[in-house]
Amino acid sequence: MSANSLFDNTETAFKLKSDSELERAYFLFKMISKEPLVKIGTAVTKFALNVNLPVEGLIRSTVFDHFCGGVSEADCMSTVDKLSDVGVSSVLDYSVEGKEEEQQFDATMNKVIELTQFAKNKAAMPFSVFKPTGFGRFDLFQKKTENKELTESEAILWQNVEARYDKVSNIAHEFGISLLIDAEESWMQDAADDLCEKMMERYNKERPIVYNTLQCYRWDRLDYLKKLHARAKQKGYKLGFKVVRGAYMEKENERAEENHYATPICESKKATDDNFNEVMKYIMNNLDDIDLFLGTHNELSTYMTMDMLTELGLSKSDERVWFGQLYGMSDHISFNLAAEGYNVAKYIPFGPVKDVMPYLIRRAEENTSVAGQTSRELTLLKKEKQRRKL
Repeated sequence: MSANSLFDNTETAFKLKSDSELERAYFLFKMISKEPLVKIGTAVTKFALNVNLPVEGLIRSTVFDHFCGGVSEADCMSTVDKLSDVGVSSVLDYSVEGKEEEQQFDATMNKVIELTQFAKNKAAMPFSVFKPTGFGRFDLFQKKTENKELTESEAILWQNVEARYDKVSNIAHEFGISLLIDAEESWMQDAADDLCEKMMERYNKERPIVYNTLQCYRWDRLDYLKKLHARAKQKGYKLGFKVVRGAYMEKENERAEENHYATPICESKKATDDNFNEVMKYIMNNLDDIDLFLGTHNELSTYMTMDMLTELGLSKSDERVWFGQLYGMSDHISFNLAAEGYNVAKYIPFGPVKDVMPYLIRRAEENTSVAGQTSRELTLLKKEKQRRKL
């Protein structure tokens, strides 16, 4: 099979889906492809959950089970094992968002530690992951990013955030598990970046343990990467990066307009794609210093990275290069790559239904804004349905 038709193989792509799961996926992407429906659906869902209407069962059997691994890590294990059987690793992502209390941040940290310890004995789980605002308040990160002076009590809270980062990074280092730290909105990201850099300097001496995330719809990320690379070389530690296009575009542009500053977002989809590919190439050309986790649902960027591995004379399974997609999306990329022997991981969100809803709603909204991707999913699902009929 020629490389650039690799992702058309629906038999491999949907191998793990039963006929009913295939039908459900088709139904969901059909719904997501209609923007007004997504707007109404997300509003109704938010309302129903807020007033405690008994909708969890319905959510669970449709959108939740398609995009999430379960309500607990134990719940996710059958999925992890099934994926592992076809050569796909799992990144269990405790996707509880928007918490404000110290004990909630500690609970999230303990959950990440638990997952990291668990991953130590599970070859199919080479990564752990967390979001900066899972470990501390958003406004605290924002204040640090804006270089405003923290009050005495805020300074203590910030020490707590740093201690959580350190505890998790230390355990990941001890167990040899790579730790992916997600990126968030630009107006809090500098503080998160600085904290991540501190952890990299501390724990990435022999190999990358701590990975930061580069959202490439931000036009300044390649420059940031190059400067950080220079600092890391000078101080003698390694870098790891998850490279993504990004998840907060509308929010970023709106805020920039409201507050009259230049948007940090690239001017067009093409500029974002170019920026993403440049960042990927820079890392691929510096694999002695930087490991790459390519988080993308874009087929062209994936082919480009595969071509670069070949050009550089590297093995498909070079442990410094990973491809990642979200659970429930782009199976045609994940499973076909894995079948060819590349390192592939699925990001599997999990957590109580109500707590994971903000994540799911963001996914649905993102999908409507990437219309081409949703129609690609539909085309492939339809093709597989027909193949099975025959």
